[in-house]
Amino acid sequence: MLVRALAHTAPLWPPVRLTYSWVHRAAHILAGEEDLCVEELRRSYRRLLSEMSSRREEAGPLSGAVFLFLKVTKSYWKGLFHCYRFPEGTLPRTNNDLEHLFGSARYGERRASGRRNASPAMVVRGSVRVLAAVATPAEGLSAADIRPVDVQGWRALRASLENRRESRRAQLRFRRDPEAYLVRLEELLLKQALPS
Repeated sequence: MLVRALAHTAPLWPPVRLTYSWVHRAAHILAGEEDLCVEELRRSYRRLLSEMSSRREEAGPLSGAVFLFLKVTKSYWKGLFHCYRFPEGTLPRTNNDLEHLFGSARYGERRASGRRNASPAMVVRGSVRVLAAVATPAEGLSAADIRPVDVQGWRALRASLENRRESRRAQLRFRRDPEAYLVRLEELLLKQALPS
């Protein structure tokens, strides 16, 4: 029975072998196992895509899947190799790794705050808190590790965070007492409009 099944499906195997070899090569290139620079990786991957495109008809019933692979790759091409510009482990290379990264940040936030949902502070300071949660090693940091290298950049970041925080405060004030909030805004507007 097995011999009959193999004989019956024999014409289907060459396209499967061909498309599997392409997918396997794509995975090998994207895994960065050969320690190539970003431009060499890009060229190597582009050669593979060119081969897939020119030999697509050889894939027989799988040519639609090959077309879809090429189409999706083209749509992601601009950001496909961005993660290779950073040292290994700095920027996740797959969606699964990225989801794991944010999951660990959510887990740490939940452990620290006791909340199941994101805290309001995550909305205001998310750009800093997520990075801090992800970049903090299990053994902790020393004072030298957290000293800002770029003081001007640090001050600009603090100012932007404070602006976002003030915006959230204004929203809260408005929700608590819209009338008083609008009266205060009107007074400020009139004060600015009147000549001194």
